[in-house]
Amino acid sequence: MKKAVIILSVLTIFISCNQQKTIQTYIVEKQDKPGFMSVDLPMSLIQLNTDKAPLDVKEAYGSIKKVNVLGLPYLNNNEAYEIEKKTLLSILNNSTLYKNLMKMDMNGMRVSIYYNGDANDINEVIVFGYSKKIGVGVARVIGNHMNPTKITQMAEYLKIDPNQLNLQQFEQVFDSIN
Repeated sequence: MKKAVIILSVLTIFISCNQQKTIQTYIVEKQDKPGFMSVDLPMSLIQLNTDKAPLDVKEAYGSIKKVNVLGLPYLNNNEAYEIEKKTLLSILNNSTLYKNLMKMDMNGMRVSIYYNGDANDINEVIVFGYSKKIGVGVARVIGNHMNPTKITQMAEYLKIDPNQLNLQQFEQVFDSIN
């Protein structure tokens, strides 16, 4: 009995020390810190134009539960920008959880898309981007059995109802830029 308790204790310590940091834990740690902007978008705020959308696009929409977005505007704070960029790159590139789907440059911003799960049965999609013009940000798309091809096709049929969003937290960032 004593041996079993010692073995369980050692295993617990080993497992707790070996846990990888995830994008979810990063978002939770940073969302209330000064300078960061955070928004959780339930799918009820993101509407699908169902009249025009084909069935597979409707299925892709139905597979998504919510989207978490966290950003740190650049605002001439190179040190904070570099720290957060390196932290996110470390989480994404050193984790066995996230698989790279694609990398691209969009209007001077470096964007990478990662996923967690099997290629045709994804439960989490991570969109990570950074540029010194805008800042660093990450979006976490959470769902069940998501298909990246269908989700990409779905983007052209989406619309967000701006009247239901609380964008007050972003006003101070835009005020400080002007």
